[in-house]
Amino acid sequence: MRDLVDQVLASGRHVTVNVTESPLGWLRARGLVDVRQFEAGERLRDDYETAALGPRVTMRWADRVDGGGEGLDPTPAQIAAKRRFDAALAAAGRGLADVAWRVICAGEGLPAAEKALGWPARAGRLVLTLALDRLADHYRLP
Repeated sequence: MRDLVDQVLASGRHVTVNVTESPLGWLRARGLVDVRQFEAGERLRDDYETAALGPRVTMRWADRVDGGGEGLDPTPAQIAAKRRFDAALAAAGRGLADVAWRVICAGEGLPAAEKALGWPARAGRLVLTLALDRLADHYRLP
């Protein structure tokens, strides 16, 4: 129960975050990102999950007449979320989108993201906060 933290977002919503599941929640719980940055990251992650861009754990069952193909067509909500996700990453910019995707969407911790990107230790938080600020501007958060 100690891992659950009640958060109030800039929109006034209350959310409960399990800081052991979300690297962004972990950073927020320790005051390393502010509420605006946290909400921007949560919006990006929501679009990522709505667009169903993450890896699948189970098979997607669908009738496949031709014996191949992807299976089910994406829903309009998934298509819209994918467009929002792509626009947000483009707004973050080259070099910043990489760390934002790894930490926010893929759930990598900062040390793992730094290592994967070939960055020195403790450089990731600075770059992530810059990316989160750009995302917050993109989402027009107060």
